[in-house]
Amino acid sequence: MLKTIALIDGSLYAHSVCDAAAWVSARNGAAVELLHVLGRREGAADGADLSGNIGLGARTALLEELAELDARKAKLTQKRGRALLDEARSRLEEAGGGTVTTSLRYGDLAETVQALEVDANLLIVGKRGEAADFAKLHLGSNLERVVRTTRRPVLVTSRAFKPVSKVLVAFDGGASALKAIEYMSGSKVFEGLEVELLMVGDDSEANRAQLEAAAQQLRARDIAASCAIRAGVADKVIAERVEQGDIDMLVMGAYGHSRIRTLIIGSTTTEMIRSCLVPIMLFR
Repeated sequence: MLKTIALIDGSLYAHSVCDAAAWVSARNGAAVELLHVLGRREGAADGADLSGNIGLGARTALLEELAELDARKAKLTQKRGRALLDEARSRLEEAGGGTVTTSLRYGDLAETVQALEVDANLLIVGKRGEAADFAKLHLGSNLERVVRTTRRPVLVTSRAFKPVSKVLVAFDGGASALKAIEYMSGSKVFEGLEVELLMVGDDSEANRAQLEAAAQQLRARDIAASCAIRAGVADKVIAERVEQGDIDMLVMGAYGHSRIRTLIIGSTTTEMIRSCLVPIMLFR
């Protein structure tokens, strides 16, 4: 059975993650595993000695008090994590999210995702976590680490999610772009949707042939696919097309072989994910 892993925390983006997971599940019938990961220092008492250079009797009493405080803090963090998962489960079930399970884990986020993604075919994560600095539109390091380490497609949600009807694919003909087309053509999630394949580069015969081959692969699965080639700087052209084309979702390779590659690896990519107001599905 297909499974989608939806990563949630206490941020506003957890709502859009749940809504996106419900939409995916309704289209492809996938079960949803809601995952909340507590850092190692959040989920359990760390035993750090914070008593400093003080007398023996006072030191013992202080250590006991610190240990008790640490244990209470760990319990509260666990309760909060379970409450977040319960709330997310209710939101998904109300939205018709199909089979929903919850998982509260401890440890490193990226390592935990790697361990659980074996039987999953999609990850969903919010653009920003609860620790992100909204004043600076900071994305945080967890998002990049998950995208770089996972072997599964990653759907990065924006602040609000709405059902998708039109998808833009940033296509460069590279391995990750071809993987995206293969995934889309084999997934019920994209059946019946309108898809535009956009290549940024020269309007050459070879580029048009690549685009048309990808479009034909999608059309064979009841996906209305059109093609376009635009000249210019990739990130600007793609961003303008998303903004002007009534696009609901952007699909792109995380490690392409042309100018799109620099979008994900370099700071330009971070800027694009940060500024794009629609969900982005990334493929490695």
